Amino acid sequence: MKIIYQPKFINSFNQIWDYISLDSKNGANQFKKEVKEKIEDLVNMPFKFRQSIYFQDENIRDLIFKGYTIVYRVDAIKEIITIIGIKKCQDDL
Repeated sequence: MKIIYQPKFINSFNQIWDYISLDSKNGANQFKKEVKEKIEDLVNMPFKFRQSIYFQDENIRDLIFKGYTIVYRVDAIKEIITIIGIKKCQDDL
């Protein structure tokens, strides 16, 4: 499967990286490396994570990682995983 990154994801991720790097460049780089590994691992099991709570589509999934939700779409026919966006998870307590 091929992975495609939407501009929205790239912009949001860069903002998150900038914010983390204010505290620690090493920490931001480590976070970037780990996110990339998680996303690249999707090619092995694209439906591993839950159906997205943001969309009514079983092909759109939520990868939860370190308090962030990475939303992605799986197109099994075209063999494409599209990384749609990333946002901070919100606790509803």
